[in-house]
Amino acid sequence: MSAAWRREHPLPAPCRMRYTCGMNPTEIVQASSSEEAARKLLLDICWAGGRRFCPRCGGDRLYGLSGGRHRCAGCKYTFQDFAGRWINNGGLPADAWLRLVTLFAAEATAHQMAGELGLSYNATYKAVTTLRFAILAHAPDARQLLGPETGLGAYLKGRKLTGLPSSHGRGPVPVFGILERNGWVFIDLVSGLSAETVFHFNHSFHLRIERAGYLVHTAPYRQYDALVLSGDDSLPYEYIRKVETPPSQRREGVFTRYAVERIKAFKGVSPQRFPLYLKELEFRYNHRGEALEPLLLRYLCDMVPDMEFRHP
Repeated sequence: MSAAWRREHPLPAPCRMRYTCGMNPTEIVQASSSEEAARKLLLDICWAGGRRFCPRCGGDRLYGLSGGRHRCAGCKYTFQDFAGRWINNGGLPADAWLRLVTLFAAEATAHQMAGELGLSYNATYKAVTTLRFAILAHAPDARQLLGPETGLGAYLKGRKLTGLPSSHGRGPVPVFGILERNGWVFIDLVSGLSAETVFHFNHSFHLRIERAGYLVHTAPYRQYDALVLSGDDSLPYEYIRKVETPPSQRREGVFTRYAVERIKAFKGVSPQRFPLYLKELEFRYNHRGEALEPLLLRYLCDMVPDMEFRHP
């Protein structure tokens, strides 16, 4: 993301409002006690003001069909209430979504969520990945992150999440730059900078690198507080040159330390999945002190971007 873009799209002043979407976490917990109440809450978020429209063409001339479905009078598309939205991925009932969002906001692991919700690990992980995609899709640089440099857009087709990013294979290993200013953090996808180049800077120019498994982060580089990447076994980790810097001379920002410690706990995040976790951490940090549940539900209820034009 260029400096010029940031000047035109400055970060807003830190939000001091605790609640968004006209609800608070207690109301969400209460609504999760029944499928009917949970569904009503989610429909109120999805169709703010009660106005329904076709998720394919945007038309509002609809007529009802059996089973709660709708048909667009314009393009003839037949759809149900959550069609085209993130929440339509994952296959969870409405009350389970509300409880999952509450657990996710509290930083429960997928294993812990599965136990609490009585779901399989795979079903829970798919739902959590959907939520992470929804967070990433609301980042200012979402179009870039869903492009070919990460490959994540390939998992979106027809406003549906068609699969989970693989933990195997030899896909791209993107490099990200952490920029922390005035209590806000932004994580850039650094175009044109490869993982191998970062290793070269370490070996030839003494850029300090620290490694934890496949996770690599550096000392400050240019305008960034750190570069960070999650690689795979194709990278030459044995060539990382030890550059000792006294702790008193290190300049990592608060977020860099916060992010690295949490990423370590993810234990081997693949290069493809790594942007999802980074944007989750960016989201949590920039909304610290706020109740996350209402905002997460709004993200889940928003439309999935149509990325088919990027991946024909």
